[in-house]
Formats: sequence, structure tokens, C-alpha cells
Amino acid sequence: MRGDDRAAPTGTVETERLVLRTWRIDDAAFHRQLWAERDPRVPAHRRLTRDGHPRVAELEARLRGYTQVPAPGLLVVQRRGSETPLGYCGLIDSSVGRPGEPELAFEFLRAFWNLGYATEAGGAIVEEARMLGYTHLVSTVRAWNTASLRVLDKLGFVDTGEQEDDEVHGDSLLLRKRL
Repeated sequence: MRGDDRAAPTGTVETERLVLRTWRIDDAAFHRQLWAERDPRVPAHRRLTRDGHPRVAELEARLRGYTQVPAPGLLVVQRRGSETPLGYCGLIDSSVGRPGEPELAFEFLRAFWNLGYATEAGGAIVEEARMLGYTHLVSTVRAWNTASLRVLDKLGFVDTGEQEDDEVHGDSLLLRKRL
């Protein structure tokens, strides 16, 4: 079964401390803050430009057109009982790996690093993927991103030995998890 054949979720994903929910238009300012905090080694097309793009209005437009495919899509992560977004976590289409292997992606505001939120949210998404019938997930991460590599290790992802060499931004490693 391919990831794009699955229906988008209708609800939220919850853990002991977190709620993962669909994006809302008013999440655009939070999304822009993520762009602003990105490491300078991240490729330029994923960071704010010198003249400040993407602007909040541009991110609002992207959110209006966002579809949660492959299911459950990328979800906003917040603490239970709070409306403050901490980050996002979920599945995206993967250009690497094998057909039917969506990619686990996550990103959190720096203020919420080292608190276990990425691991907790990632674990919930892995369980959702299992329940949706996926058999494998992949994740790509820059070799210098040791924090994300630790999260993926805790979630049971293993390095495939495959990588995309990039002298400018750092090599991108491919990890895989069997569900």
C-alpha cells in the first residue's frame, strides 16, 4: 500500500504529555519562527532569505494548500492543556528509500529541545504509521545533526549506510525502521 493511498486523519494524536494536531492558518507565525531558528548549515531554500521570505502571509498561503499526505501528514505538536506550538512531527513523501516508505520528519523550536518532546512525538507517529499499515519508515538527517540522530536511534531507526554527499551542507544520511 502506498502512502498517498491512505486517507488523511480526522483527529489528533495524543501522548502522555503531548497533542499532535492538524495545522491551522494561525500557525504561520510559529512556522516562520522555525524557519528563522534553522541552523545556518541547512540549505538556503529551507531558511529565511536575507529579505525575510517566506513571510507570514506566504506561509499562511502554504498552509491553506497543505494536504496531510501521506497520512497522518505533518502535525503541530503542543503540550496537553496548552495552545503553544512546540514543533511539528509526522510523515512526508520521501524521495529516497523504497515505494510505500514515507519519511518521518520533525522539527522543534530551540526552547523545547532536550525535553524528550521529539522522541515522544516521533514514537506516537511511528505507532500511527504502524496502525495505518505501513511496514517501513525512512528518515533523512544531516550527519552533523547529532540531536536528531539520537532521537531516531531511540525510535529504533538504523543507518542504512546510504548517504547523499554534500560538502556545503553536510552529508545527508538515510535511516530506516521496520514496523
